[in-house]
Amino acid sequence: MTELLDLSTDVLVIGGGPAGAWAALRAAQSGAEVVLVDKGYCGTSGATAPSGTGVWYVQPDPAERAKAKASRETLGGHLADHQWMNRVLHQTYVNMNLLGEEGRYPFPVDPDTGQQIRTGLQGPEYMRRMRAWIKRAGVRILDHSPALELLVDADGVVRGAAGYQRQDHRDYRVAAGAVVIASGGCAFLSRALGTNVDTGDGALMAAEVGATFSGMEFSNAYAIVPANSTITKTAYYGYATFFRADGSVLEGAGSTKGRSVIARTLLSEPVYAQLDRADDVVQRQMRLGQPNFFLQFDRRGINPFTDRFEVSMLAEGTVRGTGGIEVVDDSCTTTVPGLFAAGDAATRERICGGFTGGGSHNSAWAMSSGSWAGTGAARFARSAGRIRASELRAVGRAGLRPTSRSEVDAPAVVAAAQAELLPYEKNLLRDGGRVQGALDELESLWTAVSSGLGADSGDQRVRARQAAAITAVGRWMYHSALARTETRGMSKRSDFPDLDPAQHHHILTGGLDEVWTAAGALKGAELQVAS
Repeated sequence: MTELLDLSTDVLVIGGGPAGAWAALRAAQSGAEVVLVDKGYCGTSGATAPSGTGVWYVQPDPAERAKAKASRETLGGHLADHQWMNRVLHQTYVNMNLLGEEGRYPFPVDPDTGQQIRTGLQGPEYMRRMRAWIKRAGVRILDHSPALELLVDADGVVRGAAGYQRQDHRDYRVAAGAVVIASGGCAFLSRALGTNVDTGDGALMAAEVGATFSGMEFSNAYAIVPANSTITKTAYYGYATFFRADGSVLEGAGSTKGRSVIARTLLSEPVYAQLDRADDVVQRQMRLGQPNFFLQFDRRGINPFTDRFEVSMLAEGTVRGTGGIEVVDDSCTTTVPGLFAAGDAATRERICGGFTGGGSHNSAWAMSSGSWAGTGAARFARSAGRIRASELRAVGRAGLRPTSRSEVDAPAVVAAAQAELLPYEKNLLRDGGRVQGALDELESLWTAVSSGLGADSGDQRVRARQAAAITAVGRWMYHSALARTETRGMSKRSDFPDLDPAQHHHILTGGLDEVWTAAGALKGAELQVAS
């Protein structure tokens, strides 16, 4: 193996999607030296890079912003925080304008007003521009360099990370003044577009240093896709009519409300869709907004606006769900000193509550939380100062340092975890008994993983950590789902079908060998109860 790459910096950013890019940019603009490590190639990897996405960009008009905040509050179970929503709306407005000016993003122009339209982004162009922007700002990028574990000092403060460079076939170690985890969520290797790098690695690393999570019960997002496809664009199915195998309309099925109807039907028969509610203008807009969505149909000779096509659903976990690492202040500090979280890796309950925000809210949260985490990490690093790597301790466990070497391998672990996390009847159509049964299997799996899963080569260690992370995320998710004995937001329980005003709180969780849950207080959320 090639000699270890040993680096020292002020701020280390783990993850090269939009949240990581904005964190790196803001940290550099705050005067920090920044290293960014990405599992893939920064600018092309992750859920944003291959997609077009809306952005929660709202003009600074009080009435318009009040309307924007109210749009998903009931869907999210009234768990969103109005102060955080205000902050995100402001920061997103600032960042999108900055992206057009300094980031040189070519927003389309409204022919009637001559003004740029800044309510959406094309992922490939967006991330290409972000990579160029952060490089101009002096950020050092390590591509194809997944982080494997965090490094802490004698006081338990997070001061760096270690990982593996897949193309150079060498380990690396980065000592830092502060670390931002922006590694994305966890989609359980379901094949949803752009999510194969989103395996919960950052969550596992955070848990190993004692971080708390919030909203993990809201991690059961599923995207509608054409059968045998990976192209997720659920918003487009808002224009669809769904049909049973016999050609009759599937009543109650839909993209925002009604995915459970689709999932329940798929357990016994095929479901078909047709985008028959999109007029000519909308059809043109859809093709411009998401070209790759239509490529799959064009290749098969299907016109999705006039022809019916079979659909399925893919799990998107915390990528579209709202659960993640808990943040405790305005700079997206976690419960562990020296560690910051942003984007899908962090809880998105602050602005979405318990229901997915879709691309619009997700993209706004990524650029806003990334900005705050990067600025906060730079500030923390200035006060903490530099440290030698020899003074740091690596804390990674499962998949890296087994206590025994039993016959456990990463592909088998992933398959076993997916068997409990992907099926609709276990994760989406939740019932306490089924969830408990799935959790029991994951607990047994974790025991085997934590003691026996290890690897020798660099690539094998990456796969082992992914397998361990997927298993860990599933356990936090199901423990939290069992703790919320009601139906709220995305977490719907058939055995507890009603919303319970007494459970108007967050569910916090954490732990590795012993998972814990606790109620977390709300600060800026409002509950409306029908009289």
